Amino acid sequence: MQARQLVVLALLLAALAALLLAGLVLARVVAVRRSERTLRQALDERALQSAALAAAARGGDAAQGNAKPAPRAARPQGFKGLLERFAHTGMRWLDTPFGRQVVAQEERRLLEQCGFVDTRSRGLFLIARLAGMLVLPLVIGVLLNGHVAGVRYVAFVLAAAMAGFMLPKFVLARRASRRRNGVVNELPLLVDLLRLLQGVGLSLDQALQVIVAEFRAMLPVLASELEIAQRQFATGRTREQSLNRLSSSYDNEDLRAVVRLLVQVDRHGGAVQEPLKQFGDRLREARRAMLRERIGRLTVKMTGVMIVTLLPALMIVTAGPGVLAVQHSFRTAKH
Repeated sequence: MQARQLVVLALLLAALAALLLAGLVLARVVAVRRSERTLRQALDERALQSAALAAAARGGDAAQGNAKPAPRAARPQGFKGLLERFAHTGMRWLDTPFGRQVVAQEERRLLEQCGFVDTRSRGLFLIARLAGMLVLPLVIGVLLNGHVAGVRYVAFVLAAAMAGFMLPKFVLARRASRRRNGVVNELPLLVDLLRLLQGVGLSLDQALQVIVAEFRAMLPVLASELEIAQRQFATGRTREQSLNRLSSSYDNEDLRAVVRLLVQVDRHGGAVQEPLKQFGDRLREARRAMLRERIGRLTVKMTGVMIVTLLPALMIVTAGPGVLAVQHSFRTAKH
């Protein structure tokens, strides 16, 4: 079988797989839209019944005639509207078996570490992975058209599809790594701020509100995480439930200890200035030890750099005049 026939067969199989996948997705979308339509009709009927009962209670058809329906919220247009449609499409696909494979538990954990905790962000991430898997192979195929053919062309296109599928995850993992390092660096300052604000008489909720509102520039990662926790607490969750994601997402034992302390203070009350002071001192000592370890590793690394860069220059400066003198004496003796 020739290489061109292999390429044609591979493209036919890929098209068949895409058609099957599209059929499954369309069936799922139709089912979701049907359920949304049924729910919307039920809600509209309930709203009409409530409006009729309210009008009858007010006792007049005039009030019913003057009542105006609430205006619908305008849908965003342009790029923002397109982004919203993509987000809603991704949200509908998240709970399907295909969506659970594309956005697995590891990707969801990375999204939480990056501060993207809502379903909309997960839907956009799903669409981004699918778009990268489709767009990058097309670009690579157009660029390689006429230069590479046969099995190598198919291999390049498949590699581009895999790279486009994994690229959003790489970007997400890099951002999550930076935020984990930011949590380690910001935690001692957070403990000191909590101790200071608790010392001046503020409650725990007031202290967290002040940190979120006033110290966002100093604590960019932890302030954003505390803001999410405060929003969840305002919507009815308990303090423990709202801070549970913060303690479990970043895999930091010191952060877990701070969260446990905050939950205990919210539940039982009491003075926490002295425990926070001791905890802050322990964090600073651990950070000093970590910095000493980094300095020790950097010294070892710099030894090799100095050998490669400074030793040749030092040999030239110290041994160069002696070598030149010996060469001059040999020339004189030869003549």
